[in-house]
Amino acid sequence: MELKNSVALVTGANRGLGRHFAQQLVDRGAAKVYATARRPELVDLPGVEVLPLDITDEEAVARVAQVATDVTLLVNNAGVTSMADLITGDKAQIRQDLDIFFWGTLEMMRAFAPVLKANGGGGIVNVNSAMSWVAADRAGAYHVAKAAEWALTSGARLELAQQGTYVGGAYLGMTDTGHQEWWDGPLGDAAEVVGKILDGVEAGDLEIIVDELAARAKALLAGDPRDAYPSSS
Repeated sequence: MELKNSVALVTGANRGLGRHFAQQLVDRGAAKVYATARRPELVDLPGVEVLPLDITDEEAVARVAQVATDVTLLVNNAGVTSMADLITGDKAQIRQDLDIFFWGTLEMMRAFAPVLKANGGGGIVNVNSAMSWVAADRAGAYHVAKAAEWALTSGARLELAQQGTYVGGAYLGMTDTGHQEWWDGPLGDAAEVVGKILDGVEAGDLEIIVDELAARAKALLAGDPRDAYPSSS
């Protein structure tokens, strides 16, 4: 879909990937960019319209949808970095991951589907993860929530095709958003990652596989699970 002259809404726009999405959409000629965040006072970008939004609050989502009635592109980016295990981890944290990545994303898509339809169809891009496709130690809750978001993206794509709405999913590995102090491996550049995702949106790609880690994760789905989880053999 065409990003120039679009009206975009970005969740979690106060930092990390969300901030880059808002900035690059402005740079690409979007007519308007709604930059939303739970703490809107932290959004410091010029040229955007700032709105308060907690995607786990249904009333807050409904209020934003009533204000941003001109949206043609929804960027579901808001998220958390969870390190909860499934068997021994904090159940509240596991629920939080699902509340944000599945229920919160679903609430946004449900609220904005009629808005996008009224504006000609438009599009949605969900920022998923390589971990939508593969699990990792100390991140079981995150994997489950991101796998649910992948399924949500695919299922909603079928339903929203009837109204001409594009639904894309972006899949990426570890990216430098300023919150990976615990990670000692390579990190993708956040600005480059967002640029690739927006290129994929403009190209109409349904799965935007940003980096080699995400490509390997997708390939593992077709193989023997022992290849992905050798310690389980």
